[in-house]
Amino acid sequence: MSDLTELLQHWHTGDNAVRGELLGRVYSELRAIAARHLSGERAGALVQPTALVNEAYLKLSGLDRMQWQSRSHFLAMAARMMREYLVDEARRRVASKRDGGVQVTLQDVDAREDSPRTDMLALNEALERLAKADPDRALLVELRFFGGLTVDETAEVLGRSPATVKRHWQVARAWLFREMASGADNDG
Repeated sequence: MSDLTELLQHWHTGDNAVRGELLGRVYSELRAIAARHLSGERAGALVQPTALVNEAYLKLSGLDRMQWQSRSHFLAMAARMMREYLVDEARRRVASKRDGGVQVTLQDVDAREDSPRTDMLALNEALERLAKADPDRALLVELRFFGGLTVDETAEVLGRSPATVKRHWQVARAWLFREMASGADNDG
């Protein structure tokens, strides 16, 4: 992992030659994160994990002067880029079809496969409301849900203890479920 941090630091200093090696080292991890996001999507989805990784990596490549702190920091930014892309895709679908948008599951990475599906736009709107009320918990959701970071990795990025991350994760998930449920009730 220290080699990855060194690659990130070289990239920060303007050494663009390390991009390829960096992608090679994190590609499988990024693809696993993307696949997890898209696993709840309906059949025939337009976005595939490889495309999602490529879009996120293209956006990350535009951050040439980002001061990367660690592997977890890089993955957190990749998660944010994936979220932005998925939300944009959901908006495009809604605009073209007006039938709901991208479906993903709002669940812990270890949760059961049969959990209910959640509309990406509704999740994004709820997450934006959470960010206004509690930016730290919104970032935690982004890291855990979109980034696929473990509790320990999230604790490292946020500078918190794993126990605090677990508690805040539970509160944030409950808050989002409540917000999304009340939004669905208001739609009907």
